[in-house]
Amino acid sequence: MITGYSIEQVLPHRAPMILLDNFIEAGADYGICQVAISESSPFYDPASNAVPAYVGIEYMAQTIAAYAGANRLKAGGQVKIGFLLGCRKYQPQVTEFIAGTELTVRATELVRESSGLSVFECSISSQEQLLVSARLNVFEPEDYQEWLTE
Repeated sequence: MITGYSIEQVLPHRAPMILLDNFIEAGADYGICQVAISESSPFYDPASNAVPAYVGIEYMAQTIAAYAGANRLKAGGQVKIGFLLGCRKYQPQVTEFIAGTELTVRATELVRESSGLSVFECSISSQEQLLVSARLNVFEPEDYQEWLTE
């Protein structure tokens, strides 16, 4: 189990696009992060006092990135960028995440191909109650520089 990193250390993102608050832990095939919904949360809507549930896709994607980053750092490597390719079966039980709610986001790797393609089973819960589940397809190329355009 990998712990002890800040979310900024394990993500290839920069503020203000870091949507998660804390990296909790990672193992060989999973990562767990947290986010506390508040008025300062990106995508917060003051009219509803909440963040729309569809933002959960990015919470899940960033948890996958944190898992990959923590495992790379533990192995002596560097954090790399990856790409969210798609989401299947996004099943929200709620339409929004209300301010004051602390979310636990979990991503478990189901499939990893040598090409860099992976599939993750993801969930968002609060106080042991499942709020959202989904499967995310991601791609982490060996040489990500060739995928970037200037």
